[in-house]
Amino acid sequence: MKSFISSVIDDVLKKHQSFDNLVFVLPSQRSCVFLKEEIIEKAPSAGFLPKIASIENYIQELAAINLIDATQLLFEFYSIYQQNIPKENRESFDAFSQWATIALHDFNEIDSYLVNATQFFSNLRDVKKLDEWFQDKKPSQLAVNYLQFFEYLAVLYEALYEKLKNNKFGYQGLIYKEATNNLEFYINNNKKNHFILVGFNALNKAEETIFQELLNNNLASVYWDANESFFNNSNEAGVFLRKYKKEWAYYQKNPFLWECDPVPFVKNINLIGAPKNTTQIKYAGELLSTIENFSKTALVLADENLLALTLNSLPNNVKNINITMGYPLKDIPLASLFNTLFKLHLNQHKFNMEAEQLFYYRDVLNLLNNPFLNKLNDEILQKLIAQIKGKNSIFLSAEMLKKYISSEEAAQISSIFSLFYFSTSVNKVIKQCIDLINALKNHTEGVEKEYLYRFFTVFQQLQTLNTTYNHITDLKSLYLFYTQILRNEKLSFQGEPLQGLQLMGMLETRALDFETVIITSVNEGILPGGKNDFSFIPYDVKKYFGLPTYQDKDAIFSYHFQRLLHRAKNIYLIYNTESDGYGSGEKSRFLTQLEINNPDITKTIISPNIQHINFPVLQIEKTPEIMEKLRALFTKGISPSALASYIYDPVKFYEQRILEIYEEDEVEETIAVNTMGSVIHEVLEDLYKPFIDKYVSKENIAEMQKNKHDLLVKYFGEYYEKGNIETGKNKLIFEVCKNHIKRFLNQELQLLNQNKQLKIIALEKGLSAEINIEGINFPIKLKGIVDRIDELDGVTRIIDYKTGKVAANDLKIADFSVMGSDYKYTKPLQVMLYCFLYSEENGDNFSKPVEAGIISFKNLNSGFLKMNFSDKKGTIESFISQENMDPFLTELKRIISEILNPEIPFIQNQNLPF
Repeated sequence: MKSFISSVIDDVLKKHQSFDNLVFVLPSQRSCVFLKEEIIEKAPSAGFLPKIASIENYIQELAAINLIDATQLLFEFYSIYQQNIPKENRESFDAFSQWATIALHDFNEIDSYLVNATQFFSNLRDVKKLDEWFQDKKPSQLAVNYLQFFEYLAVLYEALYEKLKNNKFGYQGLIYKEATNNLEFYINNNKKNHFILVGFNALNKAEETIFQELLNNNLASVYWDANESFFNNSNEAGVFLRKYKKEWAYYQKNPFLWECDPVPFVKNINLIGAPKNTTQIKYAGELLSTIENFSKTALVLADENLLALTLNSLPNNVKNINITMGYPLKDIPLASLFNTLFKLHLNQHKFNMEAEQLFYYRDVLNLLNNPFLNKLNDEILQKLIAQIKGKNSIFLSAEMLKKYISSEEAAQISSIFSLFYFSTSVNKVIKQCIDLINALKNHTEGVEKEYLYRFFTVFQQLQTLNTTYNHITDLKSLYLFYTQILRNEKLSFQGEPLQGLQLMGMLETRALDFETVIITSVNEGILPGGKNDFSFIPYDVKKYFGLPTYQDKDAIFSYHFQRLLHRAKNIYLIYNTESDGYGSGEKSRFLTQLEINNPDITKTIISPNIQHINFPVLQIEKTPEIMEKLRALFTKGISPSALASYIYDPVKFYEQRILEIYEEDEVEETIAVNTMGSVIHEVLEDLYKPFIDKYVSKENIAEMQKNKHDLLVKYFGEYYEKGNIETGKNKLIFEVCKNHIKRFLNQELQLLNQNKQLKIIALEKGLSAEINIEGINFPIKLKGIVDRIDELDGVTRIIDYKTGKVAANDLKIADFSVMGSDYKYTKPLQVMLYCFLYSEENGDNFSKPVEAGIISFKNLNSGFLKMNFSDKKGTIESFISQENMDPFLTELKRIISEILNPEIPFIQNQNLPF
């Protein structure tokens, strides 16, 4: 394959004896590098290389004006805005910046296409007047402001243009316009030079003017990369080339370089549909893994946002790679640190906590968990995080945080605590960010140091701009421009530009050719980009003044796409098969055109191989050390909840009871279920405590109803420390708890209204007993805390409160042998164990009637849910007797024996109930 640039150099060498006085101008900096290498290869004895420049640099030289930075341009524009707009009509800097970038984009196009600004803005105002806004005889104030905005645009354009021009700085359009104004002078001073213009396609009006003047003065040769298909009127890719060939006076007398014939070799074209971006990039990586030599291979990302994913998906055989896109600063890990820091303070303002110097706990945790900040002292920070989660405070101050650790530890991380004190001066805030970068400098190495330096330059840029213009007056505006710089700025990659794989965006392929081309994201809305409303200028006005429309931009991408494939032998075009649900994202029409013109194309739909991994059942053998811990556990006392956790999952029991690994505490922003349960238990204990060993009267219940609110407030204060129960979900949960207790007390009152006698025997009663099991050489201690023991009309009731939903069927069990194999029987296990402990403590073999059960606050209408030992439907046998206690104890001992049997490992339950 002979590349376009190689053909150009061959032709230039035929027509020019040397490179003296030749100036090469190309579309991009990358194409300049390739052309330079081609000259070295084809003319090694040529002496000095000719001057080679990208079009942007060449136009700046012609205009004698430097390109202004996008952020500085915005600051400069706001200065013009303040000088030319009446004070009562001015907007704040952050509000101004929302529309200013669109206006600057339009100014850029107006100048690039040499539009008469006075005539243009006059027409634009007239068009807006004809809009619906001014159909009424008396327009509204909103309509008047709308028209006034477009009148102001004309004033701002003129003022900005003049100021930038006088300062010898400009946006790209201004530079193009001044280049055309300076063209005559430039030509007269460059009569000896000959300009070789290589690989261009869609020229703006200024470029057209410059190219034609150079051609008409015999100072230039233009090499177009075209083939005969581009001159077919139905091919949108050639719309610009056809126009130049037809309309430029130079080509009426001179040949058009070039209109090449099709390349005579068979192309291997593959269309690959892949679901989602990740699959596309992973498949591109698989394709690259089959290639041995990458010297003539390009991976083109139509969607440049996939760069990070691509870099993480490259195969190991890619040793050398050239990337000129740059890595967006917003995707660099360090960006999260400053995003978190700004949000910490912005949310403080949002929650109106500035006076109290309080911060939202999630923002504090996000900051303290940041990996870069943990490089300073991760041990203290993790200790602090654990304290925050344990204290359950929704809003925190730096002073509160300092109390969670020792004064010595607080002194060690004083630089981190300083981040909670942002100055009201924006310049001081910027300096704090720079100081943080300097503090991190000695704790990083490798690429992380490069990250720090790049962010150091970002904050220096902000510092310089605000010192010069003083437009950033608050933290919100600072964050706005910080994020804008991060979106626009990139971290450059270093590498050998001519070796290995070429990773590039679509525009960077201009004038370059490769044998193997892989293009990803070949979808509508990406390639081509489709309609873009990033403009204040209506479509009709753009057409009238010759400004580019979305149709022109589609034609540009069509040219780049077809040109890139023209000389390639192996072509892989990957598109996303999953649309976004709004009619966009389907396969690009460029692919459909290819299919029509190339019936032999290979079409494939791929999907990732999903490997079904059968994880082995986790099995933990009982070592002597584990057996020793089990002995200690059962000697100290085993509770019903511990036995229930074993039935639920033996491995979970092992983790919690042997390894003592429990779920990490989390801050409860909304009251958790367990907190709600604990509070209700505490309130009921407090309400009934004065009546232990006494009968409860109706008057007592009435008094309890009065006291319940204050007790709820008290215990929520203890269990939900510093949590807000006055608003939102927590207020609802508080009211739910109050309603539960009210309904429960009403049920108690109904019992008393039926002339029943209710006596409280014990509340939150701790019970324990020892049993001996055959084959185990030490006594087993059983323990538990019963929520309530009372006596109702001579029947002793052992009651467990549950804030969750429990039904009567949950307490029905006729055969205790199934109790250890099914988690649903753990509620009967619990209440039966309480009965056994009660009988052991009282030396009573159930000679008096005893019932055991649950009161479910989510099922209060069912009242006291009793144990039911009947195996017949519709019948209830609720009294506890030795007859039903014996089979229970048999199964209980079997479960304990299984746990303490060294031959039976802890085996993970594969069928957890929930």
